This record gives sequence, structure tokens and C-alpha cells, in this order.
Amino acid sequence: MSDLDLARDTIRGIPALHGSGQPERLGGLTNLVFRVGDWCLRIPGKGTEEYIDRANEAVAAQEAARAGVSPEVAHMDEATGVMVTRFIEGAVTMSPETFRNRGGAPGRAGKAFRKLHDSGAVFPFRFELFAMIDEYLGILATKDVALPEGYHDVVAEAEGVRSALAARPLPLAPCHCDPLCENFLDTGDRMWIVDWEYSGMNDPMWDLGDLSVEGGFDAAQEEEMLRAYFGGGPSPFDRGRMVIYKAMCDLLWTLWGLIQLANDNPADDFRAYADGRFARCKALMADPDFARHLAAVRAG
Repeated sequence: MSDLDLARDTIRGIPALHGSGQPERLGGLTNLVFRVGDWCLRIPGKGTEEYIDRANEAVAAQEAARAGVSPEVAHMDEATGVMVTRFIEGAVTMSPETFRNRGGAPGRAGKAFRKLHDSGAVFPFRFELFAMIDEYLGILATKDVALPEGYHDVVAEAEGVRSALAARPLPLAPCHCDPLCENFLDTGDRMWIVDWEYSGMNDPMWDLGDLSVEGGFDAAQEEEMLRAYFGGGPSPFDRGRMVIYKAMCDLLWTLWGLIQLANDNPADDFRAYADGRFARCKALMADPDFARHLAAVRAG
């Protein structure tokens, strides 16, 4: 069955989409995404049921919509993960290039994150970085995929990060946790955030650090995002946490890439994706500035 035939078959089972027109493929890295009239249809990709909690996603998507940072949810099937949300007319799906070229985009993303983090929403899942690394390693232990050389050594080195963060624990906030550029839709005066599969209660600096990595932000873009988020310059403690999470998100998403490889996801070269992320993680952790930021976090 083709992707479009799958979409048409799915639409037949969703009354909210009846009469909305024919599906138009939009994209998606692990999932299939289609525009259907005024709506957006998301069909989960193969193997995602191994590591996505659809009940958590449903709550997070609805709470984020109530907070005004994500589109209205018209349909969510927690058994299959099929979701329908309002299509944002006139919005541009972001990429590293559009984050560079659309004036004010990093700042609008920072403001959207602040709105989410201050919303008071409570997501069912708690995003635990090191627990998720262990979980993903457990999944990969059942599959025929090799870890990058030295991966376990870097995980051991990251124990210093774990202890620094634990020394100054902060209240958790509702976080997106997977801020790929493509999960942002920009109208020019407002940034929307979509795709809540990995969302959970987390340190809010994870969202900012991860977006900086995904967008390949330079120093000026990073500063714009941070200043929009904080309403001014961040403290060394806040900036340090953001930098730490830039390395840690690569450490985690390296394993995610290998799971996609094991599941034969055709959307990308996930071997190169995983190896590239791991190399970037090691480079950042080896940078002398990383130790300085780590010390700032430890000091509080």
C-alpha cells in the first residue's frame, strides 16, 4: 500500500476528516504527515511503539494547545498513535536554513518555549536523560546494530554531568524535549511547536540546548534565543545548563538514530546520523569551555 493509500484508508476511520479533501504529503522523519484540508494528519512510523508513550503524547499535545503554543487537537487514537491537528495556514516549516534567514526566528522560538515552560501544564511522562539512555541501550541490545566506538566511555564520563545537575536540582517544567527545527512552524510573528512524542517534565534548558544543536545555531542566534526566553542575559548557571544539554542531547539521540537504523527507517542515513551526533558530543565535551560551564552548574 502506498503512503497516500494508507492516508486515505486512515481518513475513512476519522469522522473529523470526512469531506476535508484528498491528503497531501508534507513530510516527516519517522512518521507520515499529510495535509487534509484544514487539518494535519499524522500516522506513526514503523517501530515507534517500542519507545513512544501515546497516552503521554495525547495529554501533552492537548495541554500545549491550551497553552497556546501548539495547534488544536481534533483526534488522537492512543492505540495507534494516529493524530489530527489544525493546519496552521501561512506558517513556514522551519529548518536550520530558515532559522538563519527569517529575522527574529530564534527569538520567537525562545518566547514560545517560555510560554510552554510557564504554562503550569503537567505532562504524565518525566523525561529522565540517563534512564532513557539505559532504556535505548536495552532496546539496541536486542538488535543487530553496533554502537559507535567509545560510546560507553563517554556515558561513563557523563557521570560528572549527572552529578553536577543533581547537585542543584530545579523544579521541572513541561518540555517538548525533541525540538527538531521541523517541529517549529513560523508565521513571522508567532512560532508554533508540534510533535509531542518525546515530551515530558524536564529541565527547561534541555529544550533550548537541543534546539541550538538541531538548528546549528551560531553564537548570535543562541544569544537571541536566550535573551528572548529570559527577557535579558542568562546567568552563568542557566547558560551552563543549556551548554551541557547540547552535548547530552547528542549522546541520547545517537541511540535513537541507531534504533531507526535497526528498524530499517528509510527516511535518512541513520548510521551517518548517529555517528555524526556522537562525534559532535565528544567534541563539545572535550572543549575547555565545557568544563567551565560544568563548574558554573555545579556552583549554582
